[in-house]
Amino acid sequence: MAKKRVVSQFGMGTSIRSRNYTEAAARAIRDALWHNSLNVAEAFGFPREAMIIDVQIGVQQPEAVDCEALLKVFPYGQPSITVVKGGLDIPKPGGDSISVIANAAILVSFDMEPANG
Repeated sequence: MAKKRVVSQFGMGTSIRSRNYTEAAARAIRDALWHNSLNVAEAFGFPREAMIIDVQIGVQQPEAVDCEALLKVFPYGQPSITVVKGGLDIPKPGGDSISVIANAAILVSFDMEPANG
């Protein structure tokens, strides 16, 4: 069996007031997930729990993201989260705070035999 990617989803999330990188990342994940209603597990004859979900989050302060909290966003599957430097921090007028923008890439795969032909 080989890990075979079947879906790529992308999203963006923000924390406008609280400067919360984890919440911005969670919103980016939800943005990617909730824009789609994919029945890919059933289409391939797999249980939803068999989905291998690789998540990459981009924020300006990766160390400020609580990956354990983000895992709770996923109702099923086998999610793993990687956080890298990316996204944007946008200064607010007056320079006293920022708004946080996070980007998410969600890759869904299954362990399956490659197609012949």
